[in-house]
Amino acid sequence: MTPELTALTLAALLQCIQFALMAIPANMELGTGKTASPRDLDRLGKPMVELLSVKTARLTRAMNNHFEALILFGIAITVISLSDKTTAFTTACAYTYLGARVLYIPAYYFGWTPWRSLIWFVGFLATIFILIAALM
Repeated sequence: MTPELTALTLAALLQCIQFALMAIPANMELGTGKTASPRDLDRLGKPMVELLSVKTARLTRAMNNHFEALILFGIAITVISLSDKTTAFTTACAYTYLGARVLYIPAYYFGWTPWRSLIWFVGFLATIFILIAALM
């Protein structure tokens, strides 16, 4: 397995950890009756994320943001690995992405402004660099 694929695997495991970080407090706050429900607005009154405490809602948004970022990162790692264009640079970019995603969780949870956005951008830029490297 390439180092980039290892980073992708670790990023996927991080997503699983983020799910637990969000789901445990969400279930404690709302109860399984709401969290296991179909979450229809007529039943809940408003979107579930709006029923959560500020910090748990932040964990939810951070988790969802990683789902979105993981799609592009997964594409980048797949392309760079299948094209056999992995280098020390792409490995560094992959682990930069992973480090940024790890830091993004407390940055979002604690409301670090503007650092949260800068941390997000570092991960995004690392992903873009991998995609560009695949084309060269």
